[in-house]
Amino acid sequence: MATVISMPPSAQRRAARSAAPGTQARTKPRIALALAGGGPLGAIYEIGALCALQEVIDDLDFTKLDHYVGVSAGSFIAASLANGMSPQDLCKNFIDNELTNTDAHLNTDRFDPAWLLQPAWNEFARRAFLLPGLLASSFWRALIERKSWVSALELLGPALPTGIFSSERAHERMAAMFSQPGRTNDFRQLRTKLTLVATNLNSGESAPFGQKGWDDVPISKAVQASSALPGLFPPVEIGEHYFVDGALKKTLHASVAMEDAMDLVICLNPLVPFDALHARGAVMQRGLPKEKQAIPRIADGGLPSVLSQTFRSLIHSRLEMGMKAYEREYPATDIVLIEPDQRDPEYYLANTFSYSQRRTIAEHAYQQTRHLLRARRSSLTAKFEKHGIRINEEALADPKRQLVMPAPKATKIGRAVVKLEETLENLERQYA
Repeated sequence: MATVISMPPSAQRRAARSAAPGTQARTKPRIALALAGGGPLGAIYEIGALCALQEVIDDLDFTKLDHYVGVSAGSFIAASLANGMSPQDLCKNFIDNELTNTDAHLNTDRFDPAWLLQPAWNEFARRAFLLPGLLASSFWRALIERKSWVSALELLGPALPTGIFSSERAHERMAAMFSQPGRTNDFRQLRTKLTLVATNLNSGESAPFGQKGWDDVPISKAVQASSALPGLFPPVEIGEHYFVDGALKKTLHASVAMEDAMDLVICLNPLVPFDALHARGAVMQRGLPKEKQAIPRIADGGLPSVLSQTFRSLIHSRLEMGMKAYEREYPATDIVLIEPDQRDPEYYLANTFSYSQRRTIAEHAYQQTRHLLRARRSSLTAKFEKHGIRINEEALADPKRQLVMPAPKATKIGRAVVKLEETLENLERQYA
């Protein structure tokens, strides 16, 4: 009996396309971008990293890719890029947007994360309306039915709000932004593919907005659903279902693009666990001031620091397993993962939901991505050249380039050590 070996669906489609009669070899590679979440801080990191990538990678326009996949905060970036807004446009309107109140009102492209911090008054009112009836039921259970007070208090659960902040204002502003001339708030009107992943709260299954059967939802509403982090934002009602953050199922959901037979998928993940054990050396190597060289232990930051490290570790371990699965299941697709250095204290110590440090963090992400590209120059050059993409060595080596503010001055020793570190990392990856 002959053994039948089946190919993954993406490989089958690629083989069928190549074997189709009368077709010529395809020269233009199919390239996708997958963006993970991470709150406002994650969005700031992704914008800084994308600006660095756009500057140093020739022949690659991040507004003209074949497929965009966004999860949580990454959904806003993905939707903007798919609508023709460049990384530099996003930087201008999301990072470097010090405007007067009048100018801010007139600029529909400006997005202020402060809109995400408005109390969910409607949710509070709706839950408060339920409280009298629930209190009566609770007292009845405790006093009349003689049940325990713990059992009685359980009846008050539905009175607790499902979220603290409202994302409705952000949805309205995004709808206005994507409805400007030359853009669209309709997945079906886009010139490229866009998939924004949320999670169906009732089933726990992923909801790939933008895919067939899921493309009738406005893009701004899909972004709102994909970014509805449970506990912070109420679930988003769409039709008869409620949706929450897409990261509940997977960190990146890059397989959505790989199933579309992509040749190259560039992935950005802002959240990584902090390696405090080796952070001090990394800080000193970059020649930063002494006041930034004292790295505390994780536990010294109390519960918020412990929870942050726990969340980052869970997210990243799941991503690592996903990456191994992608390499195994989609061998014909090259994958490039861009993420922060785990030894980097400046990015870790920033508040995940802070926006006040946006210029500093964006500049830091921009410079750190340039450092990563230099350190991985050999492996990335080989991978990119397979798809007709070239790294601009002159732009990458230019030490004067900056995004939104002057880069911090480093000592001669610090610059020399950084150069040595980049060379060693490059050699290590090349011969690993």
